[in-house]
Amino acid sequence: MHRFAAVGFTGARAPFIASCFAAAVAAALAGCASAPGPGLADAAHVADADHVHGIEFSGTGRWYQFGQAPAPGQPWPPFDVSRYASAIDYDAAASRVQITRSQVIEAGRARPAPVEQKVDQIVKGQLAWNRNANGSASAQLASQEERAAEIWSTPQGFVKAALANQATARTVDGRAELSFTTDGKHRFVGTLDAQGRVERVRTWIDTPVLGDTLVETRFSDYKDFGGVQFPARIQRSEGGHPVLDVQVAQVKLNPSVDLAVPQEVANAKPAVITVASTELAKGVYYLTGGTHHSVLIEQADHLVIVEAPLNEERSRAVIAKAREIAPGKPIRTLINTHAHFDHSGGLRTYVDEGATIVTQRENQRFYDEAWRAPRTLNPDALAKSAKPAKFATFDDKLLLQGDHPIEIHRIAGSGHNDAFALVYLPKEKVLIEADAFTPLAAGAPAPTPANPYSQNLLENIQKLNLDVAQIAALHGPRVTTVSDLKTYVGLK
Repeated sequence: MHRFAAVGFTGARAPFIASCFAAAVAAALAGCASAPGPGLADAAHVADADHVHGIEFSGTGRWYQFGQAPAPGQPWPPFDVSRYASAIDYDAAASRVQITRSQVIEAGRARPAPVEQKVDQIVKGQLAWNRNANGSASAQLASQEERAAEIWSTPQGFVKAALANQATARTVDGRAELSFTTDGKHRFVGTLDAQGRVERVRTWIDTPVLGDTLVETRFSDYKDFGGVQFPARIQRSEGGHPVLDVQVAQVKLNPSVDLAVPQEVANAKPAVITVASTELAKGVYYLTGGTHHSVLIEQADHLVIVEAPLNEERSRAVIAKAREIAPGKPIRTLINTHAHFDHSGGLRTYVDEGATIVTQRENQRFYDEAWRAPRTLNPDALAKSAKPAKFATFDDKLLLQGDHPIEIHRIAGSGHNDAFALVYLPKEKVLIEADAFTPLAAGAPAPTPANPYSQNLLENIQKLNLDVAQIAALHGPRVTTVSDLKTYVGLK
């Protein structure tokens, strides 16, 4: 998931809000005229909302990596979850989610050997952070809204938020449906079963590729866990595909959730977006300065940029750098390597600039559909200008003419993505690629066993007979060579 706003039970007003909340529950249970609507009283009773201030639940199941489908339009790739633990303090709008997971290797798809991953994700009020295995905290300000949404997408959390935000009610297909809006912007819709239990919560978050993205959480197999009614199964989807499926084994009511905000998180500021430029060859510039890179190719009367990662903010910064390097020349072409969201989140910014998006045919169909979605939560420049997207697509190869000829080739047979491309500049002997090979810092040991994506990239370079002097990877700390790639995959 990505972002959402907290309902807000924090700060100096918390006792006041809590007292108002208790009064709202009492009014709902009494059935008086001030009750938000039919169905909420039953839900408040079943959830014991007046007495629930926090909850802790744990189990096992599956987690799915949002935005990283192995082919355009396919489901997000699955991970087995050996431990999922969530501890929530509703009054403080705080939670801690700890997950131990390992990627599932799909049949017929070569991926790196699974490595157990442990994540520790925390949100409290307007702050979000992660903790690593050593306990060190790192601010994750962009994740605050997403993590807060998960608090109010639990059964008890939804009911408490519905009461606090004066939910309206209606009957849909024989079920009570409750809806409310927070901050005048973010909407929650929940459905109750015949016993007044929350069986589904829907909300919408903004994501750069999908716009207003539906996040739906379903609850089933309710049980009495030591005096609290809670679902034994929680299923969540985002963007039409599963992102979580947990079989709940243990539930604890009103746990002690001590989530003190680390000083480095309290003092954290939004990261400043920087773009550094290194000239790889005359007229070819490596644009770095973050986790994801781009390449600028200066033609006689226009500019070509390879890759639009992350989001509109990153694209705006890259565009500004391009104009600084080559003032007065329009950006006519943006080359996209694949549809993974961290590599396509900034594409719409280039459409707004008037550039043609060069990508494989399968990707265009995906973008055409994704970009039709509403963008009311965080309208980007393209949502405001409504300019039509222009595409130039290919299946296996495309040649762009100019002072710097550009070859774009399908990376055939990669387990990473089925609509995957590399970019090659034959005049300069520069190869540009993303995710197939991410160079390590100089002197770092190569992975064992060898990364199959990198092995596949080398096979494609050899099959295409590309004469490569430099590899400009769109991740990683440095420009490398084919010799480095061979060492990385254990050939020398």
